Amino acid sequence: MIRHQIVKFLGAATAAAAVAVAGSAQAQQPLKIGFVYVSPIGDAGWTHQHDLGRKEMEKVLGAKVATKYVENVTEGADAERVIRELAASGHALVFTTSFGYMNPTVKVAKSFPKVSFEHATGYKRENNVGTYNARFYEGRYLTGIIAGKMTKSNIAGYVAAFPIPEVLQGINAFTRGMRSVNPKAEVKVIWVNSWYDPGREREAATTLISQGADIISQHTDSTAPVQAAQEKGVYAFGYHSDMSKYGPKAHLTASTHQWGAFYTRVAQEAIAGKHKPSNIWGGIKDGMVKLAPINPVVPKDVQEMVARAEADLRLGKLHAFAGPVKDQGGKERVAAGKSMPDDQLAVMDYYVEGVQGQLPKK
Repeated sequence: MIRHQIVKFLGAATAAAAVAVAGSAQAQQPLKIGFVYVSPIGDAGWTHQHDLGRKEMEKVLGAKVATKYVENVTEGADAERVIRELAASGHALVFTTSFGYMNPTVKVAKSFPKVSFEHATGYKRENNVGTYNARFYEGRYLTGIIAGKMTKSNIAGYVAAFPIPEVLQGINAFTRGMRSVNPKAEVKVIWVNSWYDPGREREAATTLISQGADIISQHTDSTAPVQAAQEKGVYAFGYHSDMSKYGPKAHLTASTHQWGAFYTRVAQEAIAGKHKPSNIWGGIKDGMVKLAPINPVVPKDVQEMVARAEADLRLGKLHAFAGPVKDQGGKERVAAGKSMPDDQLAVMDYYVEGVQGQLPKK
C-alpha cells in the first residue's frame, strides 16, 4: 500500500514537472514578427531603412523575437495575400511598410483580431491596427535650405512618386526651405507614379536637368536620381538613406528615416502583452528623421545655418509650415504667427508658392 502511494506520488510529480517544463518552453517561445516590403531591400532607400530597423530590433531583443520579411510586394491583391499568410502562420505582430498596403492591412486585420498590425504612412486604424509615420517634411525643409544656397540656376527638380499628402508635404517643405534663403528659387516636379522604378526615376531626373535644374531631390525609393545627377554634373539629395556612394560629388546630404527604436519599442510592448495600436508621427526631436553627413562642398556657414534650423525644429522653435503660408494661387493657407496643424498637414492637396506646374488631378 505504501509502495503504491509512493509510485503514485512520483508519477504525479513527474507529470507536474513535465507540465512545468512545457509551460516554460512555451513561455520562452519568441514573438513572431512579420514585415512586408514594397521594394527590394537593396543597400539604400525606403525598404533598406526599414530592414535596418528590423535588424536593430533583432540585435536588441535577441532570442525574444523571430522575424520574417517579404520584399518587393506590390500594393493591392498581392499585398493582401502576403499579409494574410503572415497572420495565418503565427506572426503575432505584422508591420506593413507602404501607403498602398493600408486597405489590405485593415481587411486582413478584421479576420485576425488577436494579431497586432502596424501600418506605415497610412491613416486608417482599427482596434488591432496602428499607424506610424515620420515627419519627412522636416528633413525636406533642411535640404531645401542647402539647395537654396547651392543652386546657381535657381531651379531645383523634384522626382515624385504619387500626389498624396505625404509627398506634397515634402515638395512644399523643400520649396519653403529653399525660398527661406533664396526667394528667387523655384521647384519643378515630375511625377513617376511609382514608389520604385529606377528607369522612370532616372528619366525624370534627366528631364528636369535638361529644364535647367541644377539640384535634384526625390520622393522615390531608388538611387537612380542621384546617379543621374552625378553623371550630369549637378547636385542631388538622397532620400530615406545615405546615397552618397552612388554620387559622391553630387550627393549633398539626405533626409534619412530611422525606424529601429520604434520597432524595438513596439516589439517589447507586444512581448509584455501591453501593446496598444496607436497613431505615431515622429520627427527630428524623436530621432526618426536625421540628415546624412553633409558633403564638404557645402560651405561651412551654410552647414551652420542648417544646424541651427535643425536645432530649432527639434526644440519646436521652427515649423516648416509657419505662417504666412500661401498656396500656388496666392491663397493664404496659414496666417502669420500660426503654424499649420497636423490635421491640415495630413490632407495637404496643393502646391505652395514657388512650385511650378499644375498638380495632377485625382
